[in-house]
Amino acid sequence: MRLVYAGVLDLRTDEAYYWTWSKESALAFLDHPPGIAWLIRFGTAIFGDTNLGVRFGGIVAMLVTQLLLADIVRRVTHDVRAVILVVLLPEAALYYGLLMAKVSPDTAMIPCAVAMLWSLVRLHESGNPRWWLAAGLFAGLALLSKFTAIMLLPAVAAFALVPDWRRRWLLSPWPWLAALIAVVVFMPVLIWNAQHDWASFRFQFVRAVATHQLSFRTIGEFIGLQFGLVGFVLLPVVLSGVTLTAWRGYRAREPVAILLSTAVLVPFLYFLWKSLTLRVGDTWPMFLWPAGFAATAINLVMLPREGWPDWIVKSTFWWARVAVISGIAFVVGVFFYYVAAPWNLIGRTDPVGGEAGYEQVVARAEMQLQKTGATWIATSDYRTYAMLRWYFNGRVPVIQINERGRFQGFRDPGMKAIKDHPGLYVAREPDHRLPLWDLTTAKRQPLERVERVWRGIVMDTYALEKLTGWTPDLSPPPDSPLFRWRVLAGGEGRGVSHS
Repeated sequence: MRLVYAGVLDLRTDEAYYWTWSKESALAFLDHPPGIAWLIRFGTAIFGDTNLGVRFGGIVAMLVTQLLLADIVRRVTHDVRAVILVVLLPEAALYYGLLMAKVSPDTAMIPCAVAMLWSLVRLHESGNPRWWLAAGLFAGLALLSKFTAIMLLPAVAAFALVPDWRRRWLLSPWPWLAALIAVVVFMPVLIWNAQHDWASFRFQFVRAVATHQLSFRTIGEFIGLQFGLVGFVLLPVVLSGVTLTAWRGYRAREPVAILLSTAVLVPFLYFLWKSLTLRVGDTWPMFLWPAGFAATAINLVMLPREGWPDWIVKSTFWWARVAVISGIAFVVGVFFYYVAAPWNLIGRTDPVGGEAGYEQVVARAEMQLQKTGATWIATSDYRTYAMLRWYFNGRVPVIQINERGRFQGFRDPGMKAIKDHPGLYVAREPDHRLPLWDLTTAKRQPLERVERVWRGIVMDTYALEKLTGWTPDLSPPPDSPLFRWRVLAGGEGRGVSHS
């Protein structure tokens, strides 16, 4: 089902944006580390520049994540039922059962983060300190995919310091060697940032510390998203399983229970707190729930072993079954809605339809290129830039004229075809009327307006204009309005990378 979804549905704008990264040789990028670019390059090396090629890494990441979760639960419980359950739980969550086919930095990070947890479970099981080194390697790979992997550090610290073995590890070189390995693996990002005035760290820091007024809308959106993307029944099942696991772990100082529960609760409570004033992106909490699935499956086995009343044990198993059955049914329903149904039931806010239909814009742009003799395309937002570059795929240079800080270290897009040649400006209305045009010598001639339509509903309207008398500066100084990137309120929205 995920393979069909990956192959049939048009790329979303962020996916196309990350695909453009996969065509570059930069060590890192303004928005994120390079892990997602490497994952996409892996898929396109097999299937080419196709929808499936871009998304294939997410299919593999889901499989690897499930295998690691199954092994974690097997080693802790030695119970086949728990192993089957932990494999089914992500299938019952829309986040993973379907949307792991939609690549994002989180998709690249999740198997690495789970592999780090798996290494620490192996450490507890075997007592072999060399598993610290594996944990450090996977921690570094997780950070190479997304900075939010650092939010798992409290779980690792609690795993090492709360149980009775804390003195052993504090005096041992192994955890410190693991930390050193993680830093060495993360070195490409450090080198890139040192060369570019620590741009990606400053970019993320601004978003992390941004303060806004208290908003019940944003916290409602966050909670609603978690119910929708984890599961209306599955979310409370997982949260209750994680809470009991945390109670069990900290009460008995049990390392694995501490590790898994803290890996969920600390990031979840942080995002809940941030949602009071900030719109939390839909994929931001995606990395924390796999540990919750493992904790939930383990908790089901531990309840009868600890002598809990039969009615509690039976009720817990019943709710787990309902969560799996209803969740998988919901995932399948969403799959058929997007793949086979002809309707748009959500309107312009549809998360998939809102980013579909760009082939209509591309067709009109191609026609205007032929009519006007333009040899390159200009845009002024990264979403339009990404989709046009995806569809034209090197046939015509596509340039985002502003926010050039996003493209540091990118290769020459083809300046010979740009310099002293007319261009075609493609921009979503009303954003095409940017004041920065007053800073250039460009002459703009309106050509036409194009509607982007999905299932009969107009999602956006685009203006097409001919550009003459100007060649864009691809490397403006950092204090130039053409260099600076925008960070909008909430960290997610048009014109800002949010994943």
